[in-house]
Amino acid sequence: MFKKVLIANRGEIALRVIRACKELGIATVAVHSTADANALHVRFADEAICIGPPSSKESYLNVPAILSAAEITRADAIHPGYGFLSENAEFAEVCRNCKIHFIGPRPEMIRLMGNKVRAREAARAAGLPLLPGSPGVLKDPTEAEAFAAEIGFPVILKAAAGGGGRGMKIVREMRALAQAFSTASAEAVAAFSNGDMYIERYVEKPRHIEIQIVADEYGHIIHLGERECSVQRRHQKLIEESPSPGVSPALREEMGRVSLEAMRRISYNNLGTIEYLLDETGRFYFMEMNTRVQVEHPVTEMVTGVDLVRTQIQLASGMPLKLQQADVKMTGSAIECRVNAEDPITFAPWPGKITAYSAPGGLGVRVDSAAYENYTVLPHYDSLLAKLITFGEDRDTAIKRMRRALAEYVVQGIRTNIPFHRAALMEDAFVRGEYDTRFVERLHASETGTQRLKKAIEETP
Repeated sequence: MFKKVLIANRGEIALRVIRACKELGIATVAVHSTADANALHVRFADEAICIGPPSSKESYLNVPAILSAAEITRADAIHPGYGFLSENAEFAEVCRNCKIHFIGPRPEMIRLMGNKVRAREAARAAGLPLLPGSPGVLKDPTEAEAFAAEIGFPVILKAAAGGGGRGMKIVREMRALAQAFSTASAEAVAAFSNGDMYIERYVEKPRHIEIQIVADEYGHIIHLGERECSVQRRHQKLIEESPSPGVSPALREEMGRVSLEAMRRISYNNLGTIEYLLDETGRFYFMEMNTRVQVEHPVTEMVTGVDLVRTQIQLASGMPLKLQQADVKMTGSAIECRVNAEDPITFAPWPGKITAYSAPGGLGVRVDSAAYENYTVLPHYDSLLAKLITFGEDRDTAIKRMRRALAEYVVQGIRTNIPFHRAALMEDAFVRGEYDTRFVERLHASETGTQRLKKAIEETP
């Protein structure tokens, strides 16, 4: 087991890793920007090193500074959390070359799945189902038009190096394709320094379902069921739950079996999440794979009882996975609401100082957050403020518990999307479990949804 782990991240995920390390008896090192000097992950770690100014590029993405901090503190492993350097194959490779364990998959796995076109090729070779689309990177808009004519509209253009909805455009007619290609490619260059694009058939009413993979260094691989991630805005997830109300036991078994077969073929290791689109007929298609711990991992922990971050650290240290697939039991229901510092209607970021803060509690309520009273939400980083998770013996209990917890949550001095969550959990489509990735769009477009949102804004403390 590792003696000391450096956490190359900030916010709630840095705290989450620190807690897992403490329970394993591992010393921790926090790195931070000058703006994060008073952050909770800095206070709770055993050691803390400042690695640069507020800009992510000069701090949390500053590889030489992070490696220097690891060397100075004699950390024998680095946990990247999610975001920042978590899916940077070069960083994982440099760690390996410096004899520092990277807590995650091998660099080869990260590189394979980091580029969406290469990931599609690997998925095809591994037997995963794919939507019709281009087999590789598109040369130009003309080639995109040729593939669109072949697979039919609507289509979706995606950045090969993309993620988080950036460099992505839905196109419904041929005359709009060339302009959409140019716009999406420009966005991809700005976001990822890579303008390569590919094209797929677009599913109008998909559900976003992901399968959690856990694999050790010795070829033993299991899955921990699925998470439903269809409540999104601009391809950014807002609400997740496990199990999915749209996945039957038979479909879960099939998705898990196909996923495990594919992961065995590529010899995957550590944690990973395979993301699928589920169409209206119940057919599922590979979308992408994330080679890190997911933001929404707590819902899986709640229904399976498996500590994913603890497991991730143990696997990276070389420990074998003791769980067998038959040991995995999904019990009850868990829901996660991402509480963001943003306007609940426009979703525009809303940084500033929190003047009053009180988190909800009680049976079946979990809050993963690094916020506190007088904490300043910084404009330099992601707007995620907290993850509110509720668990119940069934989905109805989990929903009612979440409504209660949201009503208790007090965050003053800034705007948050708590009113949005309160409105969303009252929508009939969500309560019935009959929703897809256009749920947020429909909520904002409907008169009932708008009224619920306004009422929630008025009632939120």
